[in-house]
Amino acid sequence: MTTLTYTEALREALAEELARDPNVFLMGEDIGLYGGAFGVTRGLMHQFGAERVRDTPISEQGFVGAAVGAALAGSRPVVEIMFMDFITLAVDQMVNQAAKLRYVFGPQACCPLVLRAVGGGGRCYGPTHSQSLEAWFTHVPGLKVVAPSTPADAKGLLKAAIRDDNPVVFMEHKLLYGSRGDVPEGDEAFVPLGKARLARVGTDITIVAWSWMAAEAERAAVVLDEQGISAEVVDLRTLVPLDIETVLASVRKTHRVLIVQEASKTGGFGAEVGCRIFENAYDYLDAPLRRLAVPDVPLSASPLLEQAAIPDRQRIMQAAAELVGENSEQ
Repeated sequence: MTTLTYTEALREALAEELARDPNVFLMGEDIGLYGGAFGVTRGLMHQFGAERVRDTPISEQGFVGAAVGAALAGSRPVVEIMFMDFITLAVDQMVNQAAKLRYVFGPQACCPLVLRAVGGGGRCYGPTHSQSLEAWFTHVPGLKVVAPSTPADAKGLLKAAIRDDNPVVFMEHKLLYGSRGDVPEGDEAFVPLGKARLARVGTDITIVAWSWMAAEAERAAVVLDEQGISAEVVDLRTLVPLDIETVLASVRKTHRVLIVQEASKTGGFGAEVGCRIFENAYDYLDAPLRRLAVPDVPLSASPLLEQAAIPDRQRIMQAAAELVGENSEQ
């Protein structure tokens, strides 16, 4: 184990996979000499050369399309989208091309492409640089969607995504980049796709979250425990494939569930998780299922308005306490 930041863990995963497999290469805006907008690829061009770490023009549709072609030709491209908001320019390439190829061609073709996308708010970047668009891609058969919350999972899941033969949208929250944690070395860090992490064990309520919200939920659970509420935190890590069994096992134990997402509420992935719980564990619920999310408005560049919109540990604690209180009153 070594202690790394989330950024360093991602960089270590990329370096190890570049060294392991000559078919892996990186591409994106300013990822080479500059080292990426958030510094994830810093130093990798000097280590592996400009052929393996490629700066691209400012054309998401163009370079994601090129990555799809490279994947079909046998490479394993890892593409950085500077802000997740810009992924909208490459939706056609991901949704209508990359996601469909294995269904159309079967064993004749595969598309081992990773799209790293920096999402989420918290830095007052405004409505076009702060979105969490994971639900768009969880709705598309053929795409996998990953959203790690810890440095160890960032490294382990990125390694798994690069080795997967399917296109993967890999979400990185900008507020997580500075977080620190113990990270295994080499392939000991490998985390398989499709397995949730039981971040904290509890008995009174299940909190389901991912990415930055999972980190906030863990912090909230610590304070809740001091207040006499035992919260179990399930960090989904991978949205597609979804490890619903871990969620259901927790709900059947605690009988209450709070789902926390940073995306706007309507049509968010939390609704899918909630529906799965209702379909499979309704009889175990002792209180109404609750979702905590951003209101259906774009995030503002105003610090006060952004803070008012995004769920935080205080609001998670309040919602959890209310749910436990509802049950105790029955």
